[in-house]
Amino acid sequence: MKSIITASLITIAGILMGACNSCQERNRVDIDNTEITNVIKAGGTGFIKNGNPYRYIGTNMWYASVLASEGEGGNRERFCSELDQLKSIGITNIRILSGPDAGSDLANPAKPYLQSAPGVLNDTILQGLDFAIAELEKRGMDAVIYLNNAWDWSGGFGFYLKECGYGDSPNTNEDGGYGRYVDYCANFAREPKALKMYYSYVEQIVSRKNSITGRHYKDEPAIMAWQLCNEPRPFAKENKETFAKWIGEAAALIKRLDPNHLVSTGSEGYIGCEVDMELCERIHADNNIDYITIHIWPVNWGWAPRSNPDSGIDNARIESGKYIDEHITLARKLGKPLVIEEFGYSRKGNESGTGIPTDSRDKFYRYIFDRVAESAKEGLPLAGCNFWGWGGSGRPRDLVWQPGDDYLCDPPHEPQGWYSVFDNDTTTIDIIKEYSQKLK
Repeated sequence: MKSIITASLITIAGILMGACNSCQERNRVDIDNTEITNVIKAGGTGFIKNGNPYRYIGTNMWYASVLASEGEGGNRERFCSELDQLKSIGITNIRILSGPDAGSDLANPAKPYLQSAPGVLNDTILQGLDFAIAELEKRGMDAVIYLNNAWDWSGGFGFYLKECGYGDSPNTNEDGGYGRYVDYCANFAREPKALKMYYSYVEQIVSRKNSITGRHYKDEPAIMAWQLCNEPRPFAKENKETFAKWIGEAAALIKRLDPNHLVSTGSEGYIGCEVDMELCERIHADNNIDYITIHIWPVNWGWAPRSNPDSGIDNARIESGKYIDEHITLARKLGKPLVIEEFGYSRKGNESGTGIPTDSRDKFYRYIFDRVAESAKEGLPLAGCNFWGWGGSGRPRDLVWQPGDDYLCDPPHEPQGWYSVFDNDTTTIDIIKEYSQKLK
């Protein structure tokens, strides 16, 4: 998800030769390139599933692998119930995090950790990811799985940099903290040791064999796509070259490990590329990147006032429309589909919790869904969207998340109930149902 405050690489061959410890050797598999046919493919500026055009209204549920586990934070009964509810309102595409990395306590990071130290993975959460994939398949649902995070609420860049001796990620809540965080994270794409650990982790996850289905992940029909990172950024204008090189190398590695599934960047669009459309085009033009992603956060990006988002809804739709149009132009140029994989709007008065009116949010959702429906009707490249995000039956105990609280789509560093859609947000759910039906 977005931050609450607006915001020499080594070769793959060298990485893979030196990356393995004993744990990684146990998880390493031989990759055969047998193609499976019942997965989503990109065909020109659209997606194809089982021979038919695939367009969708989806959601984000970053916490799926933890909730679907049988350990700390796990609740398989709730997880399955959430999937059933989502399926009942027409949602079949779920964007999830593979699992949290150990994070700085300054960020109140998501817990428990999947990766507590480089290459040391929590098998309970891995089995949760296995279970999530298996349950999605049962319901004919699809997952986009992102493998890293630019933000420290799930460890992300900060996890790898701390392991390389850069210390804890700066506290963005302090005066000047965001600027220090940006300077800190700029080191990721240019730090060979950090990239080596990241590539090793990617190999462990992507080459995994599902303990429930007995299939390697590359053969799982419920996986739509692997994603390099949530909101990857260069974090410095002088970092554009190393950033683009990392994107290319990471995408090539995933395609080598899994030639059957799609690969995407997880980018916000050009706003996440130092506001540089040329860089956005470059990373999405890579032959191993199958489709273009954008995120839209009107309040964070200053398109609506944080103190009173309701007063800015008209401008938020106007500016969002311009942003979508610019990336549709890019998608046409590259001949690839486009997905708005994160977007959100806060509740009345920018308050958090349940029972707070969602009038402006509903207007914003309707606008984004209209654009996807229009694209389907006119044959445009905008093929889908994932709202942020699903809170379902979860309920916030307080504004600050602590272990033992319900998982919501608001990550722990943000006010709980801020952007989450709950199962009692009836007006929002009615709109989701309406547009899911239109895309069938």
